[in-house]
Parts: sequence; C-alpha cells; structure tokens
Amino acid sequence: MKSRWSDAEAEEFVQRYGSRWGERLALRTYTSRLLGAEKGLVLHGGGNTSVKDQGRDLLGRELPVIFIKATGWDLATIEPEGHCGLELEPLRPLSTLDALDEATMVNAVCIRRLHADSPAPSIEALLHVFLPHTFIDHTHADAILALTNQPDGATLVRAALGERVIILPYVHPGFALARAVAVAHAAHPEANGMVLMHHGLITWGESARQAYETTIDLVNRAESYIATHSRAPKALRRVTTIASARERYLDAAPVIRGRLAIPTGDADHPYQRFILLPAITRETLNLVDSEQGRTLAITPPLTTDHLIRTKHLPLWIDDHDAIPTAIAGYQSAYRERFDRLADLEGRPTPFDPSPRVIFMPGIGAICAGRTAAEAEITRDILLQSLTVKNQIAAMNSSYLGLDDPELFAMEYFPSQVRKLRPISAHALARQVALVTGAAGAIGAGICRELLAQGCHVAAADLPGAGLDSLAEEFNRHHPGQLLPVAMDVTQPESVTAGFALVVERWGGVDILIPNAGLAHVAGLDTLKLAAFQKIHKVNVEGTLLVLAESARLFKRQGTGGDVVLISTKNVFAPGARFGAYSATKAAAHQLARIASLELAEFGVRVNMVAPDGVFADGARPSGLWAEVGPDRMQARGLDADGLQEYYRNRNLLKARITAQHVANAVLFFVTRQTPTTGATLPVDGGLPDATPR
Repeated sequence: MKSRWSDAEAEEFVQRYGSRWGERLALRTYTSRLLGAEKGLVLHGGGNTSVKDQGRDLLGRELPVIFIKATGWDLATIEPEGHCGLELEPLRPLSTLDALDEATMVNAVCIRRLHADSPAPSIEALLHVFLPHTFIDHTHADAILALTNQPDGATLVRAALGERVIILPYVHPGFALARAVAVAHAAHPEANGMVLMHHGLITWGESARQAYETTIDLVNRAESYIATHSRAPKALRRVTTIASARERYLDAAPVIRGRLAIPTGDADHPYQRFILLPAITRETLNLVDSEQGRTLAITPPLTTDHLIRTKHLPLWIDDHDAIPTAIAGYQSAYRERFDRLADLEGRPTPFDPSPRVIFMPGIGAICAGRTAAEAEITRDILLQSLTVKNQIAAMNSSYLGLDDPELFAMEYFPSQVRKLRPISAHALARQVALVTGAAGAIGAGICRELLAQGCHVAAADLPGAGLDSLAEEFNRHHPGQLLPVAMDVTQPESVTAGFALVVERWGGVDILIPNAGLAHVAGLDTLKLAAFQKIHKVNVEGTLLVLAESARLFKRQGTGGDVVLISTKNVFAPGARFGAYSATKAAAHQLARIASLELAEFGVRVNMVAPDGVFADGARPSGLWAEVGPDRMQARGLDADGLQEYYRNRNLLKARITAQHVANAVLFFVTRQTPTTGATLPVDGGLPDATPR
C-alpha cells in the first residue's frame, strides 16, 4: 500500500474548504478520503477520523473543539459537514469515570454538539476525545486483522510492527474501549499507533499527513510480514468454471430467495423478501470446491463492524436439494441463539433469522440484503474478508474470530444497529418488478412510479435509443435500482435470457407487468395477414411467453407474486379499422384471466388495467399513437392537439388520461389494497361502452 498524499491535492482542499471550515478540517477531509479510497483500510462507512481545533462561542471566546466523523458518512466521499463538531473540554473529564452506559454516553456526547442539527457523532467519539493528538485515524486495515485474528495474534503484531505500537486486547466498543485506549496510551505516550485486537488500527499525528502516513507505514509493515511468512498456495484443480457456476446459480437463486423470505402472517403481504447478489469469482469457487473450504468459510467476520451486514456466521449449503433444510436449520439456530444470549432485561427486538452470506460448492457465494445496495455492501465485505482469511491460511495458521457472546453484544449494540439506514416502509421496497415495453410512454410511467415506491425494476424493451435513454434517466435518480433488459417478447430465447438476467442480478421476480404491444390501422378487407401476424406475435405470443416464464419462476420462489397486464378499453369497445389490435389485445386479456385461475394456488394475483389513449409520458411519446395517430387525425379532421382534446371530451369525466394514471392503477394492484385477482380496472375517465362486463 502506497501513500496517496499529494501536496497539490491537499492545497486544493484547503482552497476549497478552508475559508468556511478552517485549514485543519479541510485537510482532515482530504486524508479521510484518502483512507476511504483504500478498500484494504475501510469499507462502506467503516472507520473513524477526527481533528481537534479551535472554535468560537457566541460571545467570540475561543474554545477547543473536536470534529469527529458522524455516523452514516462514508470516508471515501465525506464532506467537511460529515465531521460533527463537539465542545472538547466538557467531554475530556469523562475519562475519569469507571463506567458509563451507552445511552448516558450518547446523550453526554450529543449535547455537546456545536450545532443542534448536526448528525450524530460516531460511537467512538470519546476514544478520539481522550487521546491528546490533533489528528486521529481509525481503520479496519485488512493486513492488521490478518495478524490479530490468529491464535498468536499479539505476538505476530509485535513482530511485524515493532515496539512503538500499543497492542490492546479486544474491548467492546463504546465507553469501555475509549477508557482502555486512554489508559494504554498514558502508559506508552511514545507510541505512534495502537492495534485493537479483532478490531483495527489507530494512528495519530500533529498533522493530517503524519497521521495518514503512519497508517500507511504500519499497514505496509503488516503486509510485508504476511508476505514473508506465507507459503505459495497449492495449485488447485479448477473443477468449476465461472460459466457453469452462473448456470447453477440461476437454477438455485429463486429457490434460495424464496426460502430466505420471512413470513409475516399478513395475507396481503405474506413475506419480507430479500434481494440476492452472487459472488461468483475464481477465489470463491476455489474456496468452496476445496477440502478446507467449509472450515475457512464458516467463521466469524473480521471485525464486529461487519456484523450488521454479514450476521455472525455464513451458511454452507452442500447442494441444491439441501437448500430448504439448510436455510430452515440456520433460521432455527439463529432464533435459539437469540433466546440463549439476549438479556431478558432490556431485551432487544430480534433481527430476522435469515443468513446474509451463503456458500455453495459449484456456485461460490451468494449475498442477501433488504435492498440491492445492502446486498452489494455484504458482497464487498465478503470478498475482502476472504482475501484476509486466505492470507491467514497461507501463513499456515488458523482463523480466530471473537467468541459468540462478544459477537452477539455487538450485533445488537444500539449504536451499531443505527448504522443500518432504514429502507422504505412501502411494501415494494424489497421486491423486484419486470416491465415489458418499458421504453414507451405507459411503460416509462409505470417504471417511474415503481421506482418511487422503492421497487427494484427491470425495464425490458427492444435494444436501442429508447431503452438507453430510459436507463440513463432513471439511473440518475435511482442508482442501482433499475436494470435495463434488452428483450424481444416474441422470441422465447430472448424472454428466457431476459428473466435470467434479472435473476442473476437480483435473485428473482415478484411483479410482472406485461405492457409490450403493437397497433396497426386497417379495415378487415385490407388487413394483410402478415401485418396481423406481426401484431399477434407481440400482443398475444409475447404475453404468453412472459406469463409462462414468470409462472415457472413464481412457483420456484414459492412466495407468491403479482401480474398486472396492461390491457385496453378496446377489449370491451373495439374500434373500426382497429381489428388487429383489438382482437390480439382481447386474446392477451383472456390469457391473463386464465393465468389468474392457474396461479391463484401459488399466491399469485393476476389483474388487468384497461386504459384509454395515452399519448405521451412527458417528452417520451407513445409508440402506439405514433402508429395510429395519423389515421385517427385524418379520419376526424384534427391535428395532434385536437385529437387529444377529442379523446378527453369523449369520456364522462372529461379527463386526459396519462401514464401516471395507468401507473397509479398498477400500484393499486401490486400493493394489494384489496384481495383481488382476475379483475379489470378501467382507466378511461368513464367510457360506458368500455365498461368491463
């Protein structure tokens, strides 16, 4: 690991932030980002940094202050306001106390904030307060943990880092750790750093550069020691290829996702689902296919900072047939563990019992989260952890994690739990939807509304500018939440590949919106068979193919689902010269009604939304109206605006039907406002001839 310090970059930060925040906090921001840029030092909000400075009160009097990283901020992207300012002098005397419970400590720290609306400071705030140095860096360096997490870890740390580093046995984070750090430092004031066993590294300095480069230097020493004392890994016979592992994952993921889901007892919203993300790499495959794979994999996390993402242990599943039994066994054991270790007084609310990391021979690893973002964090932690555990194995040693009571204490430590950002309380926040015809006006409106409700949305359409622009627009506002899927609904292999892409990315599908459709204008006497067959391919065969693919997937997941077909008022009130569209949409509508009969026993609800004409979604025009609009305008002697007014004035409510209206109707069904299946909801402003009957 090399120092990334640049005098020029440091000066840029001083110029950018110094006038408002002061030079010290500007440089604190700079080196915090340098630390956050190294995955081998911190991951996803881990680590802490601070700086002591001088501030002024309302009377203009100088007072010592400390700026400490606030909970929830990531060092890689932190801004100056990401360090919470605290009055320093009232907090320093707390080091004389023998003990301080967490709630009292948090209150004592928070009331010393310089601004009442500042974010909550890190749980390690007092650790930084009690140390006398100006700049303090606290990281979870991989190389340090590779030394500490071994049976003779303290001896290895001393051999690697020398005598100037303090070694502190594991202490539960919070006041107890802050006080232990202060006592250890007072006994060795000449030290340039401190290693917290099973936790990480603390360094300090009177300048931002000194503290940062001390971190880099000590990590480099640890890396060099590991390299010197490691043996070359054995040549492994690569049994599983990446391609074959992916194929196995596609088969296993829906089953795993279904078994991980937590029953709620609510008939309308029966499960809390998870989003899956595979970690199929050469490293994970070598691990799960090796003789020592299970022994190495099923071990506690590197540091308790990872617990809220990974749980105390991963799950190992030997093969596909063992999935239901293995997951049920893990969930049962987790509940028993909670009952055994939870203090009856002040008993916390138990987390869901499902694992967050699963290892499977022939597949690699599978990570789970309430959202795709959470699953990605878990995967990053997993891959980093495997690197460290493999380093320990290469040193011909064994991995040593913390005892389960210590793990439990941190897993349910309130200040740690608060780092888990709440997800949307909406029912769609943990679900996956696939929308066909997504690049059209109605499809885009549906995608937008589903994304706004927290849903993970696979937007399927023909490849091209329409799909590309949709993905660019929505990923800008909902990063990581939308997956563009190039799909031709008329081609079975394309539909299968499209669903497989969604399964590979998120583990399954919970909501299907068959929306893709074509229109054609011609009287029956002039309608060409080829034209009719083209419309039939999309509107009927395309609907059949996606319904069939989703039905197979819903059955494998076993957690129900929703299908909402975008039908049309033409099913009930067809228009002249619109025979191809009206007939094929009626066939699609009937397929959906049949699906409601066949899939009800699997907890899948199938409903239909029947809109009148939707001309555009903002700047995104309707492809259907681009096709049929000229004919309708010519037949009625109207221009484009006049045609829209004609359609508005012909309904009872004189309403212009929009893509948002259609999306609202879809939302009514997929959020399960009523126990309904097989129903049609008109979205037409009131057209008596088109009333479903």
